This record gives sequence, structure tokens and C-alpha cells, in this order.
Amino acid sequence: MTRLYMVPTPIGNLKDISLRVLEVLSEVDRIACEDTRVTAKLLNRYEIRKPLISYREHNEMEASAFILDKVEAGENIALVTDAGMPGISDPGEVIVKKAIERGIEVNVLPGPSALINALVSSGLDTGRFTFIGFLDKAKKKKRDELQLLKEREETLIFYEAPHRILDTLSAVMEVFGDRRVSLSRELTKLYEEHLRGTISEVLKSFEEKQPKGEFVLVVSGKSQEEIQMEREEGFIHLSIKEHILEVMKEGLTKKDAVKKVAELRGIPKKEVYKESLDL
Repeated sequence: MTRLYMVPTPIGNLKDISLRVLEVLSEVDRIACEDTRVTAKLLNRYEIRKPLISYREHNEMEASAFILDKVEAGENIALVTDAGMPGISDPGEVIVKKAIERGIEVNVLPGPSALINALVSSGLDTGRFTFIGFLDKAKKKKRDELQLLKEREETLIFYEAPHRILDTLSAVMEVFGDRRVSLSRELTKLYEEHLRGTISEVLKSFEEKQPKGEFVLVVSGKSQEEIQMEREEGFIHLSIKEHILEVMKEGLTKKDAVKKVAELRGIPKKEVYKESLDL
């Protein structure tokens, strides 16, 4: 059975390639790639000679049809992008959907991904995380997108270009507050760099140098301390008794109001109960 292979390629160091990737690239009939010059450099390194097909963001629909027609005609074809996993902030999603619709088998090979390298090296929580990718280029839309992410408690991962990273850092601080972040560039390359700290500390490091290279920004999620502080801001001016009365206005019974106030204030329920006796 002929197949479409989704093949990840090194994100910097050309030695970061698996034996299976080399085997597939050597055995397929054609290789579809984002930039023929970039892919040719990788293939030349490992003395692989194959016909190349252009497959990039602006021709995905047409190229997908052409490639899948070839697979159905009996060819095995590998799809690569300039770096990393096809389909992750790179072309590839369209052809996988169309291959599934046509009943064509898709094999995805494991391999390099910048977001995983950046997350693991960040020192932030890796238990739960969400990959966001690139935010909108427009300043207002970027901030609107961040507003929707503000309450997320898991680690968030973004990609960003060098000429937009300072505005993105400023936008994240403006919307999220001065959270802890890790900013990675030149991953797996000779000048790999990670800037860790609060957003304001990272921004300060750019006062005397211009951002260079593609960046992966890892941002800590909303902490329990932040959540508790926001809760307290809503009742800091109220006594416990006033707080119970305020909560009861929501339609809760006194018993339920006592329980909720104890939870919101982080104090024992019996302490709140005492204040409710003469209500």
C-alpha cells in the first residue's frame, strides 16, 4: 500500500535526524517540501537524491490534490517543512485532512519540535500546557486574543518573530501581569539561548540588544496566588458578616452562604458561622 509520510526535520542542528527519517526519505518516490533550497541542503548532507515538489502555505490546496493523486497512482511521498513537525505552525494540516477524506494512509514520524524543547528547558510547569502558536500580528487583535487566555492555569506556549517579540512580551505583561516566562531562540544551534525570569526582566535584557532569530515564548499559567488575590479584591472592604449578606443576595441560603464565604476567604467555616448567628 502506498502512503503519505509526514516527516519532521531538524530545527537547527542537522545531526538531530533519526535513522527512520533517513530511511523514509531514501525510499520514497518524491519529497514535498516548503522550500526546495532548505530541503536540498538537508538531503545533500545525507546524500539523498529525490524529485522535489513545492508544498507551502500559498499552494496547499492545489499541491495537496497533486500529491494525493500521485499517492493513489502508486507513489510513496514524504512531506517535510523547513524545520520541525509538518502541520504545527507550518504547512501540512490541509493535506492530512484531505488524505483522510480520500482513505489514504498517513504515517507520521516522530521527531524534533521547537515547542517541546522550549517547554522542557523553561523550568515552568510541564504537567499541563497549551500550544497557542503565533498570535495575531495586529496589536489590538493580539491583546484581544490574550484576554481570552488570561484565566488559563496551564503553561502557555507561543511562537513569535524577532520584529514582533518585544510588542508580544509587552502585550502579555499588559494583559496577564508580570508573570514568569522563558524565551528561547536558536534551539539546538551553536548560539542557543534561553532568557528566564519575569516579563519585565526579560524585556530589560533587550534594552541594549536587538532580538534576533525565531522565538518560542513559554508563559506560566495563572497561579493560585493570583486567583486568591483577585477573589480577595472583591471582598477586602467587607467584614465577614457583610460578606455573608452580600453572598445571600445571590439567592443562597444562609448555610450555603457561610460555606461559600469560608471558601472565598480561605478561613474555617466555623469562624464564618459564628458571625452568622445573629443574621
